[in-house]
Amino acid sequence: MSELEQYRQKRDLEKSGEPSSKADAREGPLIFVVQKHNARRLHYDFRLEVDGVLKSWAVPKGPSLDSTQKRLAAMVEDHPVDYASFEGSIPKGEYGAGEVIVWDYGTYSPDEEGRLLFMNRDKAQSEMRKGILSGKISVHLRGQKLKGSWTLVKIKGAEKDWLIIKHKDEYASLQEELIDENRSVLSGRTIEDIRAGVEWDNAGNWKLDIENMDGVRRADFPSFILPMLASIADAPFSNDAWFFEPKLDGYRIIVGINNNKTTLWSRSGLDVTNKYSVLTQPLGLQPLSAAILDGEIVAMNAQGQVSFEALQQYLRSSLQAEVIPLVYYVFDILYLDGYDLTGLPLKTRRKILRSILKEERGVKLVESFESDGREVYEAALKNGLEGVMAKRKDSLYQSGRRSTDWLKVKAVQTGDFIIGGYTAGEGNRKGSLGALLLGYLDDKNNLVYVGHVGSGFNEDSLTQIKQYLDKIKTDRCPFAEIPETDALATWVRPEFVAVVKYSQWTRDGRLRQPVFLHLREDKPITEVARMDVIKAPDNTNRPDQNRIIADLVEQLMQKKEKFVIRLENNRINLSNVGKELWPATKSHPPVTKREFLMYLANVSPYLLPHLKDRPLTLNRYPNGINNEHFWQRHWNLPIPDFVSTVSVTGEGEKESKYLLCNNLSTLMWLGQAADIEFHTWYSRVSPEPDFEKKDVDVDRLLDFPDFIVLDIDPYVYSGKEKTGDEPEYNQAAFDKACEVAAWLKEILDSLSLNAFIKTSGKTGLHLYIPIIRKLEYKEVRQAAETIGQFAMQKHPKEITMDWAVEKRRGKIFIDYAQNVRAKTLASVYSPRPNDEATVSFPLRWNELGKIYPADLTIFTAPDLLKERGDLWGGILGAKKDLGETLGISK
Repeated sequence: MSELEQYRQKRDLEKSGEPSSKADAREGPLIFVVQKHNARRLHYDFRLEVDGVLKSWAVPKGPSLDSTQKRLAAMVEDHPVDYASFEGSIPKGEYGAGEVIVWDYGTYSPDEEGRLLFMNRDKAQSEMRKGILSGKISVHLRGQKLKGSWTLVKIKGAEKDWLIIKHKDEYASLQEELIDENRSVLSGRTIEDIRAGVEWDNAGNWKLDIENMDGVRRADFPSFILPMLASIADAPFSNDAWFFEPKLDGYRIIVGINNNKTTLWSRSGLDVTNKYSVLTQPLGLQPLSAAILDGEIVAMNAQGQVSFEALQQYLRSSLQAEVIPLVYYVFDILYLDGYDLTGLPLKTRRKILRSILKEERGVKLVESFESDGREVYEAALKNGLEGVMAKRKDSLYQSGRRSTDWLKVKAVQTGDFIIGGYTAGEGNRKGSLGALLLGYLDDKNNLVYVGHVGSGFNEDSLTQIKQYLDKIKTDRCPFAEIPETDALATWVRPEFVAVVKYSQWTRDGRLRQPVFLHLREDKPITEVARMDVIKAPDNTNRPDQNRIIADLVEQLMQKKEKFVIRLENNRINLSNVGKELWPATKSHPPVTKREFLMYLANVSPYLLPHLKDRPLTLNRYPNGINNEHFWQRHWNLPIPDFVSTVSVTGEGEKESKYLLCNNLSTLMWLGQAADIEFHTWYSRVSPEPDFEKKDVDVDRLLDFPDFIVLDIDPYVYSGKEKTGDEPEYNQAAFDKACEVAAWLKEILDSLSLNAFIKTSGKTGLHLYIPIIRKLEYKEVRQAAETIGQFAMQKHPKEITMDWAVEKRRGKIFIDYAQNVRAKTLASVYSPRPNDEATVSFPLRWNELGKIYPADLTIFTAPDLLKERGDLWGGILGAKKDLGETLGISK
């Protein structure tokens, strides 16, 4: 009998609703699931993935954390791997009738010999086969409820009966009763909720199934990952799109764990394992095969508080950890067991980290708060910390980049500055130094003088720093311009970095009231640049936005053809709101201008960020999609004060005015003008975050796109088209476009470039690759062409880049020519002028071929967005350096 035949024979799968077959072939760590099952008797089904099925045991009393408890586990028939996410109610009369929830879910590895095999499926499954055959299995679980080492032991003489026992480890507990935690880890529902017909709560829909997460890619263990860097905010703030963490005063350290070897790197990539060797043992105990962690090493003083002075003392002390305890506080995970996680949003990386991190003496997880950021900031200061780190929940990990998605919020401004010299001391400092002469590197690598610092030193630091500097004296001034000093200056080679606190910058670029704090030993001078303070995000949260939109929708529901709405202190005249813009079809009623405006209002929190600062090309349908329409690039008529514009110089040096849609009032005004499609440029008029200088000419900024864009257009015909017509939408064509998109993603993954996919809203797909704005359209177009050609060479029968339409027949056309200044595509969430009233909508990569354009309409998109959020919310944070990737110098 085959592995799953017994499973199928016991069930009428059409009636029970249970999965019928194995899942597709999986990669990555093996999974486990525990399902709470209220059948004839309540029990827990413990299932382990082995060889493409779930080996299953029924545990009547459920698993226990008490290592003295031996719970009966009766082995039952194998289940398909798809069963791991099954929840629902099996109807009466069917085998196993009753309610089922996913009580716990995670990954596991056999650990019989103390080795973890999360990265080696074949070896892990081989060990499991041996264990099942011998009647003794030992596994390490990484679940949300079950963690650590467990054993399953077959009872002698019994055919099916085993015992499940918790090994005595740090996760074992005599007090905690796990089965009191009665909610599903996937849907948040209880057995009682299932019985009452409560719908799936997608807010709780998450599981440690890394290989299927959108944004993850298979990758070899990296030699090093440069840390992501934060900008500085001018004030504490509260915003529910952000996490808030205490800012620790220590050294940033990247940790690599691979094949039982632990390596610690400084932020610049130096191996500092020997300096902090006391931490390698607790880090090496983590339940994983390979990982890259990001965090901060801190030292504790005698009072148990984080102390940078104690950390410096540790580094200079021969006793080291015997008297000064160190802690590695982990706040991010970048790689796990064969998968690069940097393309995941922070909120997902945090969930993974919480699921797998084993807190030891010396290894802790940084607390992350979703509450009022100002309260967290005040609490941090009361506890003697510098302030907080604020991080966007949807931010992707931007290796080596300073991003505005991460912000430092500190009570006192501090900065890192290069020491270029010192002045002689006077009075009680005679024979020592008087002040350090400080600077930073500008974008041309010139050392720019910012002033001198003479306070904050003690006798020891004065002596030590002078000894360091006297060894690197030079006759040549290292500053771009020789500074004026109050005393005789001694120049030194720019090799040391000082951390200085100050009140503010003066207008002429000097530090006001600087105070020396300490030397910085972990930062090379090449990273020392001036960091301007940026304005903190608005102290506003979603409820305020919800209130504004609810009020707007209420105004739009007025039973009039013509009226005025009030929005953001503006008055907007609406007319002909009952006019049909989309006709009725078999699948939906007609869409009037009123309903179009309500769609724009409801999706505005997601749509507006993608329109912001991008010149717009309008596509207006004053009398509906089946009547005459016209494209409009420039607006020469009077416009309301709330509408922003930008003057753009074209090829003929003629200046034209483009509209920008930067607020909700403008969006409604454009809706009133029956602008059904929102076509945006790929470049923006804002310099942030790519340009250090904020005074770059706006017209010049528009030469640098944020994306490489590939338009994937199927020329697979349905057979119903008239002679000369373009292919109409058909499922076979769209499926082929999805296949080509997946091939392109493989290429982009190999280049370590992030890729975002969306439906065009018509027959094809749009693929956007976010890039740092260093290259102009010409170079970006060449890169797009190269990527397309590479895909075409690998799949010449399926892909074409030929401009002759007759040569595209039966193939998927990759249009790279979109990458030109002033070219546009319909924005994400833009409606499209077709009978189905579809919208251009983002997909997860694992949804290709499962969700179709006709599923994504003006009617369905708003609820879908509320359910899953903006999948493209972090697209600008996912930029990679295209020039560096392709070896293009600029």
